[in-house]
Amino acid sequence: MRTTVPLVIAFISGLIMLLAFFFRSENTLLGNASQELLIWSSIISGFSFLLGAASIVRVNWSKVALRKGGWGYNLLTVISVFVMLIPALMSKSWLPASMAHLAGRDPGSIYDWIFTYVATPMSQTVFAVLAFYIASAAYRAFRARSAEATLLLITASLVMLWRVPMGEALLRGIYNPLPEWINTYVMTGINMSVQRGIVIGAALGAASFSLRILLGIERTYMGRG
Repeated sequence: MRTTVPLVIAFISGLIMLLAFFFRSENTLLGNASQELLIWSSIISGFSFLLGAASIVRVNWSKVALRKGGWGYNLLTVISVFVMLIPALMSKSWLPASMAHLAGRDPGSIYDWIFTYVATPMSQTVFAVLAFYIASAAYRAFRARSAEATLLLITASLVMLWRVPMGEALLRGIYNPLPEWINTYVMTGINMSVQRGIVIGAALGAASFSLRILLGIERTYMGRG
């Protein structure tokens, strides 16, 4: 029973969404059922986010309680979760009228201020640091050890020059339409065709995985293989 019921629910839900997509069933019983399933999907996603937040707090707090290595960072993570969570859940009626704008998630609230002036700059800093790791990886990958690596090195060098003003000026100094040629033939030509091939492959993979779920072959969502 514990195995059969989830399989039946997954099969019926997937079949309804599949038929509703292909048969354009707006304002019909099938279309209404698919819309209801989408609403339930959003509700379940909300609970999964709540479960994820509770899991983060539990895992990090257990390390703080045991004073494991780096527990200070775990404590900072727990504090950050509640610093963002509590102001977002506060009602404006809980505060005096002069301070009501600090509650909730509206512009000017505590949540908005922390997100804009703390979380966003920290995210930008992390991505800026990642640029050095990407440059290091590119240096190791772009060594001309074969014909394919040489082609990758030439293409990447042209694209990197094209993306920065100094490099674009250099390319225009060599031949004025050269940046436009790189954009046309490399970015919207070769690069776009490869991206579409990857997207098609990913779509086929998603379709096959969905089919495995519908047929009951894939059961990892029930906590087993």
